[in-house]
Amino acid sequence: MAQFFENKQEQERVILVAVHEKQERAADASLEELAELVKTAGAVCVGTLTQNLEYSNGVTYLGKGKLEELKTMLVALDATGIVCDTELTPAQMKNLSQILDTKIMDRTMIILDIFAARANTREGKIQVELAQLKYNATMLVGLRDSLSRLGGGIGTRGPGEKKLEMDRRLIREEISKLKRELDAVKKHRETQRKLRSSNSSPVICIVGYTNAGKSTLLNYLTDAQVLSEDKLFATLDPTTRMLQLPNGQNIMLTDTVGFISKLPHHLIQAFRSTLEEAKYSDIVLHVVDASNPDMDRQMYAVYETLSQLDIKDKPIITVFNKMDCLTDKPILKDLRADATVMMSAKQGTGVEQLLQTIENKIAESQTYVEAVIPYKATGILNDIRKFGQLLEEEYLENGISIKAYVRKQDLARLEELS
Repeated sequence: MAQFFENKQEQERVILVAVHEKQERAADASLEELAELVKTAGAVCVGTLTQNLEYSNGVTYLGKGKLEELKTMLVALDATGIVCDTELTPAQMKNLSQILDTKIMDRTMIILDIFAARANTREGKIQVELAQLKYNATMLVGLRDSLSRLGGGIGTRGPGEKKLEMDRRLIREEISKLKRELDAVKKHRETQRKLRSSNSSPVICIVGYTNAGKSTLLNYLTDAQVLSEDKLFATLDPTTRMLQLPNGQNIMLTDTVGFISKLPHHLIQAFRSTLEEAKYSDIVLHVVDASNPDMDRQMYAVYETLSQLDIKDKPIITVFNKMDCLTDKPILKDLRADATVMMSAKQGTGVEQLLQTIENKIAESQTYVEAVIPYKATGILNDIRKFGQLLEEEYLENGISIKAYVRKQDLARLEELS
C-alpha cells in the first residue's frame, strides 16, 4: 500500500536582537513583545542577544564584538535568521546580511507580515499592500540582498512579496495605483460615516493596545461575533454595531485595529482612514489590559498614536480590563481620561458601571429641558427617545409634558414649538 506524507513547510528559527538605548526596562519589554510578534507570524524564537549602547551602530546596528557573538549563536542554535527590534536602515540591513550571511528582518517587517496574513477586507488588503510597498521602496537594496539568501517565509507574505524585485519606478507606479483605490474606499467610508451621523446616534470608538480586549468587549456588549483571540492583532478590520443603553438610548460602537509600540509609520499612514474612526466619534473608549505589567508603556503608546492622528479634545473613558486576572485589586488611574472603569469584558463584571459612565458622558454633551410637546408634533418625541434621554413624560390636555436630555438639533425644534 502506498504511503502519503504531508509536506509541511519547516518553521523558521530566529534570534531576536536588540540594542538597549537609555531605557533598559522599556527595551526588555519591547523585546518580549517582539517575541510575541514573531510567534504570531509563525516563527519560533531560539535565542536573544542584546547590547547596551548610547546609540545603535549606524552601519551594522550592533558593535563588532556582538556581531561575532551573533555569528556563533546562528550556528550553535541552527537559526535561519535574525529579527532586530527596530526598523533598520537600508545600509544596516544590507551590511548585516553580508556579514552574517543569513536572513535579516526587522520589527516593521514582522508587523507588516502579520497584517498581511490577517487582512480580510478589500480595504484592509489595499492598506497592507500600500504599507508594504512604501517600506520596500525605502529598503529595496537591503531586502533583495537579505531575502535572496533564504527566500520566502515570514516577513515576505501578502500582496507585497511579488513586488520585492521591482525597481523603484515600478513600485512608485503601483503605490499611486493603490492610493487611488484606497481613496475610492475612503470616500465610501466617509459616506458611511455621514449616514451614521445623519441618524445622530452618539458614536463611541473603541481604541487600545493590541490584545487589550477590545473585540471581547464589543462582543459582550453587542454580540458582534468578532474574532477574539489571545493574539496580537487578532482583528484588523473595524466593526460597527448598534447598542441600546439601559436608558433606552441607541449608540454606535466601533472597534478599531490595535495599537502597538513602534507601530510602523507607513502602516499608520495606510490605515489612517480606518484609525481615524476615533476622530469622528463622540467618545473614545480606551481599553487597557490591567493585568499587563507593562501597562503604562502601552497606554503611552496609544496616546502617542492618537496624537499622530491628530485626535484631540475627545472625552475619553478608560476601561481597565482583565481585572479578573489580578489577585490584588490596585487603584488604577489614567490622568488623561475623563472617567475610568474597572471591569472584565470576559466575565462581564463592571459592565453596568461602564454603561452608566457612557450615559453620563453623553448627557454632558446634551441639554436638559422641560417642555410641553403639542400632540400634532409628537414625532419629535420618538427622536428624543432614540437619540436623547427621556426622563419623564406626562400626557396633558394640551400636549405631552417632558423632562429630558436632548441633542442640539432637537432643542432647536422644541424652541420653534414654544
